Amino acid sequence: MAEKTGTGAAESSPAPAAQPDVSSGEAMVSTDPLADLQRERDDYYDRWMRKAAEFDNYRKRIERERRELADQSVVNLLQELLLVVDDFDRALTVDAGEAGEGVTAAYRKGVELIHAKLHDVLRKMGVHPMAALGEDFDPNLHQAVMQESDPHHREGTVTGELRKGYMLHDRLLRPAMVKVAKA
Repeated sequence: MAEKTGTGAAESSPAPAAQPDVSSGEAMVSTDPLADLQRERDDYYDRWMRKAAEFDNYRKRIERERRELADQSVVNLLQELLLVVDDFDRALTVDAGEAGEGVTAAYRKGVELIHAKLHDVLRKMGVHPMAALGEDFDPNLHQAVMQESDPHHREGTVTGELRKGYMLHDRLLRPAMVKVAKA
C-alpha cells in the first residue's frame, strides 16, 4: 500500500517547473512573454523614432542645400548682369548731344555691343527669344493686346510683335505681347 500512496502522491502534485541551469553560464531568459513583448515594442519604437529624426534631418539638409544652390544661381546671374550694367553706365557718361556724327555712330556701336553682351548672358543661362511673327496665335505662348483686320493674313495669325517673348530652356519665361489678325 505504501507503493500505492507514493505513486498517488506523485500523480496528484504538479511536476516542478524546469529551472534554467545557472551553473552552465546561460543568461536567464524571462519567462513572462508580456514583458518580452513590451521590451521588443519599446525597442522598435526607439528605432522608429531615431529613423524619423534621421529622415527629418535629411529633409532639412536637402532643403537647405537646394535653397543655397538657388541663391548661388541668382548670385551668378546678377554678377553677369552687373557687368552689363557697368557697360551701360559707361555709355551713359558720354554726352551725345555735344558730339558730332562720328561720336554718335561710335555711341550707337557701343550700345549695340552692350545689347549683344546682354543677350550672350541670357543665352548662357538658357534664355532664348520665341519666334512669334507669322505663327498661329497660342494663348499659352502669346498675349494678344490688339486685333486688326489684315487681308494678307488668315484669322488668328500673329501679325505684329510689340514685346518679345522668352523661353527658359523649354519653359515659358515671358509670353510675347502680340497683335493678331482678325477676319
